[in-house]
Amino acid sequence: MPETKKKSEDEKAKRGAIQKTKNRDKKDIKKGPRNREKKEDREEMMESWKPKTTIGKKVKNKEVKDIGYVLDNGINLLEPEITDMLLPGLETDLLLIGQSKGKFGGGQRRVFRQTQKKTAEGNKPKFATLAVVGNKNGYVGIGHGKSKETVPAREKAMRNAKLNIIKIVRGCGSWQCGCKEPHTIPYEVEGKCGSVIIKLIPAPKGTGLCVEPEIAKILSMAGIKDVWSKTKGKTNTKMNFIYACFKALKKLMQTKRNPGQIKEIGIVEGGIASKESEENE
Repeated sequence: MPETKKKSEDEKAKRGAIQKTKNRDKKDIKKGPRNREKKEDREEMMESWKPKTTIGKKVKNKEVKDIGYVLDNGINLLEPEITDMLLPGLETDLLLIGQSKGKFGGGQRRVFRQTQKKTAEGNKPKFATLAVVGNKNGYVGIGHGKSKETVPAREKAMRNAKLNIIKIVRGCGSWQCGCKEPHTIPYEVEGKCGSVIIKLIPAPKGTGLCVEPEIAKILSMAGIKDVWSKTKGKTNTKMNFIYACFKALKKLMQTKRNPGQIKEIGIVEGGIASKESEENE
């Protein structure tokens, strides 16, 4: 009898923990994209930051002021504070890769993907999440985090997203538009992960992001406003779908371009400096 009571109490505690995670997920979904820190907290964090890598020391001493220099030279980012310092306008968001329990698979989409391992002591749950980071001006990153609790998994994902940040190319590759403004991608690109294949196609101005909602979050964080897409494979596996899109964005920089194409399409690498920043400089 006492053993059965202990088991029932353990099951109640696990149910309560799962319910708390669901409530956290709902709050995260309502908030949407948000800045991770305020300006005051960010300044305090940068003052207390003690870099360990050579590139981190150069960034702290303001010897390196552009993240394009780091990415173009193939320098590995090992400290998330580097991206925080070089890209001050970063926004973070969590992608809906999980699903809550429901009858006949009708559960609501969640931020955390829950898995569990069967042991003699009972079930050991783990939570995984995907975070996207971007400044909506040519830079975007995706990170995966997994932990026994939800908060450490979210922090790991945001940290890894800042370490995996990439630079993309934008332009006006649609023959229907020809405005030479960087509102879409300059040419078709294709990415593959598992069985999922996604093709991103340039679209004319005003079309919007005609893609799946989670993919639209990534493209909007990168600064792409108009795009068409074509997909194949099992797109219900959201993690493969997201990674396929990220690989397609990486191919934008790997494709060779002629100087004439750069002028015709209006190709821009990375971010575009605003008029206010140019006047301040």
